[in-house]
Amino acid sequence: MEKSDAKSEYERRLHDDVLDSLDEELEMEIDDDRMDNLIREATDAATAQLDGDRRFYFKELFRLQGELVKLQDWVVDKKLKVVVLFEGRDAAGKGGVIKRITQRLNPRVCRVAALPAPGQRERSQWYFQRYVSHLPAAGEMVLFDRSWYNRAGVERVMGFCNDEELEEFFRSVPEFEKMLIRSGIILIKYWFSITDDEQHRRFLMRIHDPLKQWKLSPMDMESRRRWEAYTKAKEEMIERTHIPEAPWWVVEGVDKKKARLNCIRHLLSQVPYGEIEHEPVELPARVFNPDYLRLPTPEEMIVPAVY
Repeated sequence: MEKSDAKSEYERRLHDDVLDSLDEELEMEIDDDRMDNLIREATDAATAQLDGDRRFYFKELFRLQGELVKLQDWVVDKKLKVVVLFEGRDAAGKGGVIKRITQRLNPRVCRVAALPAPGQRERSQWYFQRYVSHLPAAGEMVLFDRSWYNRAGVERVMGFCNDEELEEFFRSVPEFEKMLIRSGIILIKYWFSITDDEQHRRFLMRIHDPLKQWKLSPMDMESRRRWEAYTKAKEEMIERTHIPEAPWWVVEGVDKKKARLNCIRHLLSQVPYGEIEHEPVELPARVFNPDYLRLPTPEEMIVPAVY
Protein backbone atom coordinates (compact mmCIF):
# COMPACT_ATOMS: atom_id res chain seq x y z
CA MET A 1 0.00 0.00 0.00
CA GLU A 2 1.35 3.45 -0.92
CA LYS A 3 2.09 6.02 1.79
CA SER A 4 -0.78 8.33 0.78
CA ASP A 5 -3.22 5.40 0.70
CA ALA A 6 -2.07 4.27 4.17
CA LYS A 7 -2.58 7.77 5.55
CA SER A 8 -6.03 7.97 3.99
CA GLU A 9 -6.97 4.62 5.51
CA TYR A 10 -5.64 5.72 8.91
CA GLU A 11 -7.70 8.94 8.80
CA ARG A 12 -10.78 6.99 7.76
CA ARG A 13 -10.40 4.68 10.74
CA LEU A 14 -9.94 7.60 13.11
CA HIS A 15 -13.11 9.14 11.70
CA ASP A 16 -14.97 5.84 12.21
CA ASP A 17 -13.77 5.68 15.81
CA VAL A 18 -15.17 9.15 16.48
CA LEU A 19 -18.51 8.17 14.95
CA ASP A 20 -18.55 4.98 17.00
CA SER A 21 -18.06 7.01 20.17
CA LEU A 22 -21.01 9.22 19.21
CA ASP A 23 -23.09 6.15 18.41
CA GLU A 24 -22.68 4.88 21.99
CA GLU A 25 -24.63 7.86 23.24
CA LEU A 26 -27.07 7.77 20.32
CA GLU A 27 -27.93 4.16 21.10
CA MET A 28 -28.97 5.14 24.62
CA GLU A 29 -30.84 8.20 23.39
CA ILE A 30 -32.72 6.21 20.77
CA ASP A 31 -33.72 3.77 23.50
CA ASP A 32 -34.96 6.66 25.66
CA ASP A 33 -36.97 8.20 22.84
CA ARG A 34 -38.36 5.02 21.26
CA MET A 35 -41.44 4.79 23.44
CA ASP A 36 -41.84 8.58 23.60
CA ASN A 37 -42.33 8.57 19.84
CA LEU A 38 -45.08 5.97 20.11
CA ILE A 39 -47.15 8.10 22.44
CA ARG A 40 -46.40 11.59 21.11
CA GLU A 41 -47.85 13.09 17.94
CA ALA A 42 -45.06 15.37 16.76
CA THR A 43 -45.82 18.21 14.36
CA ASP A 44 -43.20 19.41 11.88
CA ALA A 45 -42.50 22.44 14.09
CA ALA A 46 -42.11 20.29 17.18
CA THR A 47 -39.78 17.95 15.32
CA ALA A 48 -37.62 20.87 14.19
CA GLN A 49 -37.45 22.13 17.76
CA LEU A 50 -36.57 18.63 18.99
CA ASP A 51 -33.73 18.39 16.48
CA GLY A 52 -32.31 21.70 17.69
CA ASP A 53 -32.63 20.67 21.33
CA ARG A 54 -30.94 17.35 20.66
CA ARG A 55 -28.02 19.00 18.88
CA PHE A 56 -27.50 21.25 21.90
CA TYR A 57 -27.90 18.30 24.28
CA PHE A 58 -25.27 16.19 22.52
CA LYS A 59 -22.83 19.08 22.20
CA GLU A 60 -23.13 19.99 25.86
CA LEU A 61 -23.08 16.39 27.06
CA PHE A 62 -19.84 15.64 25.23
CA ARG A 63 -18.30 18.84 26.61
CA LEU A 64 -19.28 17.89 30.16
CA GLN A 65 -18.01 14.34 29.68
CA GLY A 66 -14.68 15.82 28.62
CA GLU A 67 -14.64 17.72 31.92
CA LEU A 68 -15.45 14.49 33.77
CA VAL A 69 -12.33 12.94 32.25
CA LYS A 70 -10.30 15.88 33.61
CA LEU A 71 -11.95 15.40 37.01
CA GLN A 72 -11.05 11.71 36.90
CA ASP A 73 -7.39 12.56 36.21
CA TRP A 74 -7.44 15.05 39.09
CA VAL A 75 -8.94 12.50 41.48
CA VAL A 76 -6.24 9.99 40.59
CA ASP A 77 -3.37 12.49 40.72
CA LYS A 78 -4.44 14.06 44.04
CA LYS A 79 -5.54 10.71 45.50
CA LEU A 80 -9.02 12.01 46.31
CA LYS A 81 -11.86 9.81 47.56
CA VAL A 82 -15.25 10.75 46.12
CA VAL A 83 -18.65 9.26 46.97
CA VAL A 84 -21.81 10.32 45.13
CA LEU A 85 -25.23 9.09 46.26
CA PHE A 86 -28.12 8.93 43.78
CA GLU A 87 -31.53 8.63 45.40
CA GLY A 88 -35.05 9.19 44.12
CA ARG A 89 -38.27 7.47 43.19
CA ASP A 90 -38.37 4.56 40.76
CA ALA A 91 -38.00 5.78 37.14
CA ALA A 92 -36.73 9.18 38.29
CA GLY A 93 -33.70 8.97 35.98
CA LYS A 94 -30.89 8.02 38.36
CA GLY A 95 -29.61 5.22 36.14
CA GLY A 96 -29.57 7.40 33.04
CA VAL A 97 -27.40 10.03 34.72
CA ILE A 98 -25.05 7.41 36.14
CA LYS A 99 -24.60 5.90 32.66
CA ARG A 100 -23.64 9.27 31.20
CA ILE A 101 -21.20 10.01 34.01
CA THR A 102 -19.40 6.68 33.73
CA GLN A 103 -19.62 6.34 29.95
CA ARG A 104 -16.19 7.82 29.15
CA LEU A 105 -14.45 7.10 32.45
CA ASN A 106 -12.09 4.35 33.57
CA PRO A 107 -14.14 1.74 35.49
CA ARG A 108 -11.10 1.14 37.71
CA VAL A 109 -11.33 4.76 38.85
CA CYS A 110 -15.07 5.43 38.73
CA ARG A 111 -17.29 2.49 39.65
CA VAL A 112 -20.95 2.01 40.46
CA ALA A 113 -22.26 0.34 43.61
CA ALA A 114 -25.82 -0.94 43.16
CA LEU A 115 -26.41 -3.29 46.07
CA PRO A 116 -29.19 -5.90 46.05
CA ALA A 117 -31.52 -6.48 48.99
CA PRO A 118 -29.54 -7.58 52.05
CA GLY A 119 -29.25 -11.29 52.74
CA GLN A 120 -29.89 -12.98 56.06
CA ARG A 121 -26.30 -12.52 57.26
CA GLU A 122 -26.21 -8.87 56.20
CA ARG A 123 -29.45 -8.17 58.05
CA SER A 124 -27.74 -9.28 61.26
CA GLN A 125 -24.80 -6.88 60.74
CA TRP A 126 -24.42 -3.23 61.64
CA TYR A 127 -26.68 -1.50 59.14
CA PHE A 128 -23.91 0.51 57.42
CA GLN A 129 -21.48 -2.41 57.27
CA ARG A 130 -22.27 -3.63 53.77
CA TYR A 131 -21.94 -0.13 52.36
CA VAL A 132 -18.57 0.51 54.01
CA SER A 133 -16.90 -2.23 51.96
CA HIS A 134 -17.79 -0.31 48.77
CA LEU A 135 -16.28 3.01 49.84
CA PRO A 136 -13.40 4.33 47.69
CA ALA A 137 -9.69 4.11 48.27
CA ALA A 138 -7.45 7.05 47.34
CA GLY A 139 -7.82 7.95 43.67
CA GLU A 140 -11.30 6.47 43.28
CA MET A 141 -14.88 7.63 42.76
CA VAL A 142 -17.87 5.50 43.78
CA LEU A 143 -21.40 6.24 42.56
CA PHE A 144 -24.07 4.63 44.75
CA ASP A 145 -27.20 3.79 42.74
CA ARG A 146 -29.32 3.90 45.89
CA SER A 147 -27.49 3.84 49.18
CA TRP A 148 -27.85 3.54 52.94
CA TYR A 149 -30.89 5.80 52.55
CA ASN A 150 -32.85 2.69 51.56
CA ARG A 151 -33.74 2.47 55.24
CA ALA A 152 -35.42 5.87 55.21
CA GLY A 153 -37.22 5.08 51.94
CA VAL A 154 -38.17 1.65 50.65
CA GLU A 155 -37.53 -0.18 53.95
CA ARG A 156 -39.65 2.26 55.88
CA VAL A 157 -42.53 2.43 53.39
CA MET A 158 -42.61 -1.32 52.77
CA GLY A 159 -42.34 -2.22 56.44
CA PHE A 160 -38.90 -3.90 56.18
CA CYS A 161 -37.68 -2.10 59.30
CA ASN A 162 -39.41 -1.21 62.55
CA ASP A 163 -39.75 2.20 64.20
CA GLU A 164 -36.77 1.63 66.51
CA GLU A 165 -34.49 0.69 63.60
CA LEU A 166 -35.65 3.72 61.63
CA GLU A 167 -35.06 6.08 64.53
CA GLU A 168 -31.61 4.60 65.13
CA PHE A 169 -30.83 5.20 61.45
CA PHE A 170 -31.77 8.87 61.72
CA ARG A 171 -29.62 9.23 64.83
CA SER A 172 -26.67 7.44 63.25
CA VAL A 173 -26.54 8.65 59.65
CA PRO A 174 -25.41 12.24 60.33
CA GLU A 175 -22.58 10.94 62.53
CA PHE A 176 -21.71 8.26 59.99
CA GLU A 177 -21.47 10.81 57.20
CA LYS A 178 -19.44 13.21 59.34
CA MET A 179 -17.00 10.36 60.00
CA LEU A 180 -16.69 9.72 56.26
CA ILE A 181 -15.95 13.38 55.63
CA ARG A 182 -13.40 13.56 58.48
CA SER A 183 -11.67 10.55 56.91
CA GLY A 184 -11.13 12.59 53.75
CA ILE A 185 -14.09 11.41 51.65
CA ILE A 186 -15.89 13.98 49.49
CA LEU A 187 -19.59 13.10 49.90
CA ILE A 188 -22.23 14.42 47.49
CA LYS A 189 -25.93 13.48 47.80
CA TYR A 190 -28.51 13.85 45.01
CA TRP A 191 -32.27 13.37 45.15
CA PHE A 192 -33.97 13.03 41.75
CA SER A 193 -37.43 14.55 41.84
CA ILE A 194 -40.24 13.79 39.39
CA THR A 195 -43.95 14.44 39.42
CA ASP A 196 -46.70 11.91 40.02
CA ASP A 197 -47.83 12.20 36.38
CA GLU A 198 -44.31 11.76 35.01
CA GLN A 199 -43.65 8.60 37.02
CA HIS A 200 -47.00 7.22 35.86
CA ARG A 201 -46.08 7.94 32.24
CA ARG A 202 -42.64 6.30 32.56
CA PHE A 203 -44.12 3.22 34.20
CA LEU A 204 -46.62 2.89 31.34
CA MET A 205 -43.75 3.19 28.84
CA ARG A 206 -41.89 0.38 30.58
CA ILE A 207 -44.99 -1.81 30.70
CA HIS A 208 -45.43 -1.49 26.92
CA ASP A 209 -41.75 -1.76 26.04
CA PRO A 210 -40.45 -5.36 26.04
CA LEU A 211 -36.86 -4.08 26.26
CA LYS A 212 -37.63 -2.22 29.48
CA GLN A 213 -40.10 -4.48 31.25
CA TRP A 214 -37.24 -6.01 33.24
CA LYS A 215 -36.95 -2.67 35.05
CA LEU A 216 -40.35 -3.19 36.63
CA SER A 217 -40.51 -5.36 39.74
CA PRO A 218 -43.42 -6.12 42.08
CA MET A 219 -41.73 -3.68 44.48
CA ASP A 220 -41.91 -0.95 41.84
CA MET A 221 -45.61 -1.59 41.36
CA GLU A 222 -46.23 -1.37 45.08
CA SER A 223 -44.15 1.80 45.35
CA ARG A 224 -46.38 3.37 42.72
CA ARG A 225 -49.45 2.58 44.84
CA ARG A 226 -47.79 4.11 47.89
CA TRP A 227 -46.78 7.40 46.24
CA GLU A 228 -47.96 9.53 49.15
CA ALA A 229 -46.20 7.36 51.75
CA TYR A 230 -42.95 7.73 49.80
CA THR A 231 -43.46 11.50 49.66
CA LYS A 232 -43.81 11.73 53.43
CA ALA A 233 -40.78 9.45 53.93
CA LYS A 234 -38.67 11.54 51.53
CA GLU A 235 -39.64 14.79 53.22
CA GLU A 236 -38.65 13.54 56.68
CA MET A 237 -35.47 11.94 55.33
CA ILE A 238 -34.25 15.20 53.79
CA GLU A 239 -35.31 17.26 56.81
CA ARG A 240 -33.37 15.04 59.24
CA THR A 241 -30.28 14.30 57.14
CA HIS A 242 -29.68 17.60 55.32
CA ILE A 243 -26.59 18.58 57.29
CA PRO A 244 -24.03 21.32 56.51
CA GLU A 245 -21.26 18.75 56.11
CA ALA A 246 -23.28 16.67 53.62
CA PRO A 247 -26.27 18.58 52.21
CA TRP A 248 -28.86 17.18 49.85
CA TRP A 249 -29.07 18.48 46.29
CA VAL A 250 -32.39 18.10 44.46
CA VAL A 251 -32.32 17.45 40.69
CA GLU A 252 -35.54 18.29 38.86
CA GLY A 253 -35.93 15.15 36.74
CA VAL A 254 -39.07 15.55 34.65
CA ASP A 255 -36.97 16.49 31.59
CA LYS A 256 -34.43 13.65 31.48
CA LYS A 257 -31.92 15.39 29.22
CA LYS A 258 -31.87 18.60 31.23
CA ALA A 259 -31.61 16.59 34.45
CA ARG A 260 -28.51 14.80 33.15
CA LEU A 261 -26.79 17.99 32.08
CA ASN A 262 -27.70 19.84 35.27
CA CYS A 263 -26.56 17.02 37.51
CA ILE A 264 -23.22 16.48 35.74
CA ARG A 265 -22.51 20.22 35.67
CA HIS A 266 -23.28 20.49 39.37
CA LEU A 267 -21.18 17.44 40.22
CA LEU A 268 -18.20 19.03 38.45
CA SER A 269 -18.69 22.17 40.56
CA GLN A 270 -18.53 20.20 43.81
CA VAL A 271 -14.95 18.98 43.37
CA PRO A 272 -12.49 21.78 42.53
CA TYR A 273 -10.20 20.35 39.89
CA GLY A 274 -7.67 21.40 37.30
CA GLU A 275 -6.10 19.89 34.23
CA ILE A 276 -3.31 17.39 34.82
CA GLU A 277 -0.38 17.59 32.44
CA HIS A 278 0.46 14.23 30.88
CA GLU A 279 3.68 13.15 29.27
CA PRO A 280 3.30 12.83 25.48
CA VAL A 281 2.36 9.28 24.56
CA GLU A 282 4.66 7.63 22.06
CA LEU A 283 3.87 4.25 20.58
CA PRO A 284 6.94 2.00 20.93
CA ALA A 285 8.34 0.36 17.84
CA ARG A 286 7.06 -3.16 17.25
CA VAL A 287 9.70 -5.87 17.68
CA PHE A 288 10.01 -8.19 14.67
CA ASN A 289 11.56 -11.63 15.10
CA PRO A 290 12.54 -13.47 11.91
CA ASP A 291 11.53 -16.84 13.38
CA TYR A 292 8.06 -15.68 14.48
CA LEU A 293 5.19 -17.42 12.72
CA ARG A 294 1.58 -16.63 13.51
CA LEU A 295 -0.47 -19.82 13.54
CA PRO A 296 -3.78 -19.85 11.67
CA THR A 297 -7.00 -19.94 13.73
CA PRO A 298 -8.95 -23.20 13.25
CA GLU A 299 -12.02 -22.56 11.14
CA GLU A 300 -14.36 -24.18 13.69
CA MET A 301 -13.31 -21.62 16.35
CA ILE A 302 -14.29 -18.56 14.32
CA VAL A 303 -17.59 -16.87 15.14
CA PRO A 304 -19.79 -16.97 11.98
CA ALA A 305 -19.67 -13.67 10.09
CA VAL A 306 -23.44 -13.24 9.89
CA TYR A 307 -23.15 -9.43 9.66
